[in-house]
Amino acid sequence: MKNIPLIISAILFSTLFYKQDTGLNLSIFSFITIIILIIYNKLAFKQKSTIVFSLIYLITAITVFVYNSNLSIISNTVAFFTLIGNVCEQNSSIYINWINGLYSFIAGFFHRKLNVTNKDEKISKQELDYLHLAKIIGIPLIVIIVFISLYKNGNPIFSNLISKIDFSFINLQWILLSVLGYYLFSNISKPVEVDPATSYDLSTGNILTKKRELIIENLKKENQFGLILIVLLNVLIAFFLITDITYLISTTDFRAPTFSNQVHSGINALIASIVIAIIIILYFFRGNLNFYKANKNLKTVTYTWIALNIMLVINIVIKDCQYIYYFGFTYKRIGVLIYLLLTIIGLFTTAIKVKHIKNFWYLFRINTLTAFTILMISSTINWDSYITHYNLNYAKSMDFKYLIDLSNNNTFFLKNYAEKNDLSNERKADVEKKYQNYLSKLKDNKWQEVQYDNFKIQ
Repeated sequence: MKNIPLIISAILFSTLFYKQDTGLNLSIFSFITIIILIIYNKLAFKQKSTIVFSLIYLITAITVFVYNSNLSIISNTVAFFTLIGNVCEQNSSIYINWINGLYSFIAGFFHRKLNVTNKDEKISKQELDYLHLAKIIGIPLIVIIVFISLYKNGNPIFSNLISKIDFSFINLQWILLSVLGYYLFSNISKPVEVDPATSYDLSTGNILTKKRELIIENLKKENQFGLILIVLLNVLIAFFLITDITYLISTTDFRAPTFSNQVHSGINALIASIVIAIIIILYFFRGNLNFYKANKNLKTVTYTWIALNIMLVINIVIKDCQYIYYFGFTYKRIGVLIYLLLTIIGLFTTAIKVKHIKNFWYLFRINTLTAFTILMISSTINWDSYITHYNLNYAKSMDFKYLIDLSNNNTFFLKNYAEKNDLSNERKADVEKKYQNYLSKLKDNKWQEVQYDNFKIQ
């Protein structure tokens, strides 16, 4: 009886995804997943974190139906693994949730079977029942098939009767997909932990502790070394910022290639400098230097360096915004802004790590959670529509072909804009072609592939 939900889910899985593109099916799959998890893990769903991750997963399921974009599908997948991992262990970090979720999804069934002990009589009996069931079904079936083959050669009438039996209605691929669905739902029905990763995460806090007795002379030398190095780096980055801001104010070259070079070169420098900055800070504040009473000056220059790096980020933001102002949005330019946001958050959390004597795992936990949050929020936005709206109405110059090449999430907006504005014949033809192709696709959608835009054409 307890396997009936899994069997039903497996049949639905095959019905939803057999020879179907992504659409309503993935959203329905998300709801089925939550139902299965609730049935087999009732206690977990009494925890607030599990409820929150379930709601996030449902929101991403809705965004898949509404936008059906790559970003929404990726977010739904990440939310899926996060929820599975959280059901397994509610107190673990989000990256451990991902590990546990992925592992459970792939190998949960085998993990549970391999970890069964002989002392568990109930489970052992259950395994014996499965073996017996396989015997009473499999062996007689094989024997019957063998004898049918033999009898066919001995009796032409019997052979003709057997030959008339038509099994073409059986779709082997559909059955195999159902079996796969059963296996996957069985895996996630009772998520498993990956040890020692999970236990290590649970036992490791965010606060740094003294590793051994303080050796003042060694700490004094390390503090002096760090102070000299970070002061020099402060001078260098300050000089760079002065020259960069001067160039930004004085430049009159507003060509797209120039802006592109400024932004991308700045990003490359930023990536290198931020990574090195955090590594250096983590190195000096990795251990007992945090507890050295004379480290005040080192902390001060470290905060200064972090602040200057934030100024560097803001400078790149200004360049990117100028780029957008003149030439409009693209996914790369939006990606730059999101990366810069993550960078600023990373720098702030690094400052918190230094001030409150946090360890490396604090940084990793808080920043992976931040990245997850931004990904989930980003998936709720119809970026193609916003890009198209801004570029057509506000950008000083823009690439119309880029808008045509975006996904179909901007198709209706482009069609409406083309009808209300004076466009060249070539652009109108491009919009009409995209519109007609999208209409054809929507009309060809089966019920499993239906998305929100299907209701706009009814």
